[in-house]
Amino acid sequence: MLKKIMKKGLSIKRNITFYRALYGDPRVPRIAKWLLWAAVGYTLLPFDLIPDFIPVIGHIDDVVIVPLLLGLAIWMIPRKVYEEHHRRIFEEAVE
Repeated sequence: MLKKIMKKGLSIKRNITFYRALYGDPRVPRIAKWLLWAAVGYTLLPFDLIPDFIPVIGHIDDVVIVPLLLGLAIWMIPRKVYEEHHRRIFEEAVE
């Protein structure tokens, strides 16, 4: 169990490093950077923008909005830039 927790922690750390690298790259469009910040901000909000007492929508907003923001940001990033950072952070770390 401790091994699983450590592995998950490493995965989270790599993802944070990956998104920070994308944010710091001048080749990434400004709007994509704003979307990355919006995803982080929405995740860290101490309250829900859509209250949970609203049936269905209130509970799935967190599960839908953050991946949607990240997906849009990644879609706007040039493929070459995305792959360069992904390879450096995820693939080289495994070797």
